[in-house]
Amino acid sequence: MSYRGVYQRVLSGQARAWALEALTGRVAGRVAAVRHPLGFVCLPLERAGGEGVCLHLWSTSLPRAESTTSQIHCHSWDLVSHVLYGQVRNVHALVTDTGSNATHRVFEVVSTPDGDRISPTGRTVRHATGLVEVFGPGDTYRLPADRFHSSMVPEGGETATIALGRGRPGSRDLSLGPLGAGAHHVSRQPLDAEETALAVRLIADRLT
Repeated sequence: MSYRGVYQRVLSGQARAWALEALTGRVAGRVAAVRHPLGFVCLPLERAGGEGVCLHLWSTSLPRAESTTSQIHCHSWDLVSHVLYGQVRNVHALVTDTGSNATHRVFEVVSTPDGDRISPTGRTVRHATGLVEVFGPGDTYRLPADRFHSSMVPEGGETATIALGRGRPGSRDLSLGPLGAGAHHVSRQPLDAEETALAVRLIADRLT
């Protein structure tokens, strides 16, 4: 199903039914699930042009990848996120450009089929915590491109979301990282068949 089709299912209250249908119908054994550096497992379902639909799963049953920068990032795309179960805290970051008293450097993240190329920019910043939004099962929230934030779930909690992304021309994927870190490449860690089946089962069991 296309981005627009999934978006309409979310708006009409059919998100859970669509997710369960996708998992039991097309995904099992076929999706190329990966561990995302932001701490969740990503199950990509649709991608066409600048639009994409994924399921994101935070679970203690699956090993996590670790970020080489930080959890604070901004997207090059507009996000619509729907919480299937669990809880997500969308923590906005107030980022101020500065020089001598900077705490972080801004890194550009360019995703390729074999991973992420992470490059330091000349921009150094400080940040503070801004608005903290808490979303639970059935909630849908939106986040425009170019907004620094982090997505947090309760420690030890189980959470799954539908993430819909629509690219915004001219925007970049960015992350805050250590001042002295250099350019590097991070390979995405694919789940094997057994782990992928477990991820699918964990979500499907909660939806039924």
